[in-house]
Amino acid sequence: MTVAVERPEETGTDAPDPPPRTGRPLVVAAILVLWLLLFAVLRGRHTLSLAAADLTDLHRWFNDVNDSIGADRNSNPLFLYFFNEIRLVIDTLVTFVQELISQPGAGRPVPQIGWLGVVGLTGYVSWAVGNWRVALLAVAGFTFLGLQGLWQESMDTLALTLSAVLVALLLAIPLGVWAGLSDRVHRIVTPFLDFMQTMPTFVYLAPLTLFFLIGPASATIATLIYAAPPAIRITAHAIRSVPTTTVEAADSLGATRRQTLTKVLLPMSARTVVMGVNQTIMAALAMVTVAALIDAPGLGKTVVQALQSLDVGTAFNAGLAIVVMAIVLDRVTTAASARQEAARHAHGRTAAWRRPLLGGGAAVTAVLVYLSHTYVWAAEFPGEGGVGSAISRGADTVTTWAQDHLSGLTNAFRDALTTGLLNPFQTLLTDSPWWLVGAALVALGAVLGGRRAGVTTVVCAGLLVGTGLWSDSMTTLASTVVATVLVMVLGIVLGVWMGRSALVDRLLRPTLDAAQVMPPFVYLVPFLALFGATRFTAIVAAVVYAAPVAVKIVADGVRNVPAATVEAATSAGCTTWQIVTKVQLPMARSALTLATNQGLIYVLSMVVVGGLVGAGALGYDVVAGFSQGQLYGKGLAAGLAIVLLGVMFDRITQAAARRTSA
Repeated sequence: MTVAVERPEETGTDAPDPPPRTGRPLVVAAILVLWLLLFAVLRGRHTLSLAAADLTDLHRWFNDVNDSIGADRNSNPLFLYFFNEIRLVIDTLVTFVQELISQPGAGRPVPQIGWLGVVGLTGYVSWAVGNWRVALLAVAGFTFLGLQGLWQESMDTLALTLSAVLVALLLAIPLGVWAGLSDRVHRIVTPFLDFMQTMPTFVYLAPLTLFFLIGPASATIATLIYAAPPAIRITAHAIRSVPTTTVEAADSLGATRRQTLTKVLLPMSARTVVMGVNQTIMAALAMVTVAALIDAPGLGKTVVQALQSLDVGTAFNAGLAIVVMAIVLDRVTTAASARQEAARHAHGRTAAWRRPLLGGGAAVTAVLVYLSHTYVWAAEFPGEGGVGSAISRGADTVTTWAQDHLSGLTNAFRDALTTGLLNPFQTLLTDSPWWLVGAALVALGAVLGGRRAGVTTVVCAGLLVGTGLWSDSMTTLASTVVATVLVMVLGIVLGVWMGRSALVDRLLRPTLDAAQVMPPFVYLVPFLALFGATRFTAIVAAVVYAAPVAVKIVADGVRNVPAATVEAATSAGCTTWQIVTKVQLPMARSALTLATNQGLIYVLSMVVVGGLVGAGALGYDVVAGFSQGQLYGKGLAAGLAIVLLGVMFDRITQAAARRTSA
């Protein structure tokens, strides 16, 4: 995005000039220097450290609330007639879909539709809404899931995803249409959507288990809550993007509001709405795998169990299945979006040969569904999952080889970064007095983001102290900041390269798009093999998970710098390095700030995932809270601390982005 620089003579006022931008870095440097000086004097005092097994009064109160809710669940009217009813409806839906495609039904040893029918339905639907290439990809992908020996786990994941997406879309699309039609509704829902999309995935799990218990129902509810915001936001954007002249033309022809909506607004925004469905499905799939921590069945549970036992081969096989499912669902919905656009340009006309072929395909699919419902050979995937066993053995072999031959290199890299950057920064945060760290954060927030960001930092820092997990929060903050710095290094290097070269952009962008499809769990597996179960593994996985979005934002910012400005710098004799550092990056600083914002949020969303592989701190607290009843309150407080860190980061970086682009 282009940054407009306002000249004093163009303002038409005699207002004094704002302070130069160079003053802000000097103030930040002064704050850091003062912090370091006070740290040297006050190190180790008022650190608010808490042992792993210790609880505060807040944690015990959360435990008491959990126990009280459990005791009153079947007698309290609020639970009897509200929460329990919601749980019953969702549980019934999930059970129905599971018995349909994944779990044995009543009186049957197999699901209602077996593997052959599911593969046939998947191929037919992919062809009907997309094209034959996507259909082949879908059939091959789902068949591969069976060959991996993970058919039932994959279908459990698909069942929970479909259930959550169905309910999410039933709520999100009407609300998105309403927000698109009404400015007031749009202003009301936007802050809530911003907040919901800021929170890491795991944060939804702990509070929902209070009301809906641990199990598939809670996992589905958490998933639909997490997956709904993209559909609401994109649907509202699609409705609001329809040209006003088109709407005015419909009004002048006497169309009612209902006719304008159904005949003009929705058809013209169909492609964008389908893109929203795509984002909802991807978010749901990521959340369903994460929800394995609250006993959601499927591939996520397989990955969690493998990570906890450090079984890299099994984790890799299940992670690969998640990737395959994500790619199939993404390509099908993307192809559906493209078909919607083609149909709109063709005014709804379809090729004469397509309808008979669709009818024939429906008949073949019906036969496959009947066979899979009737015969065991068509219901249970044949074979013993030999492909999956081979993949697991291969992953274990590669892991052993890497640990035997690359350990010197990987350990040196890990130790250099840990001792040179992570440990000193973590020591500064955890060994400084809590009030000193809080004052430094507030000062940095106010300088970088302005007064409101400073107030937000005051509130968040105070609440972090109240959670009783200040030391763990600072440890998590250290890892998050270090990972974000690495993300921005990658983002700037690759983003500038992509922004300056169309060829590099064409080569890298598909890889970045594919990387954004994969759920967070998948990133842990290869780095677990390379670095073992350490906090460094979690940091590297977070960097790789967050880098694609930062790279794409930086690339777009560099690309949007006016070509005339770059040409003028070139004609003035500037070198490539000077053009990048003196022209393109300064003019793309708003994009850099936005990339930092998104990188922080993505890194923070990996905090709890990293708790599965030795990251410790808040991630470990959340995971322990799910697995150990006496630590439930502490895990809930850790989830709250993660939210507070996310809100603080988001508000500071968003405010900084606005100030930079102003």
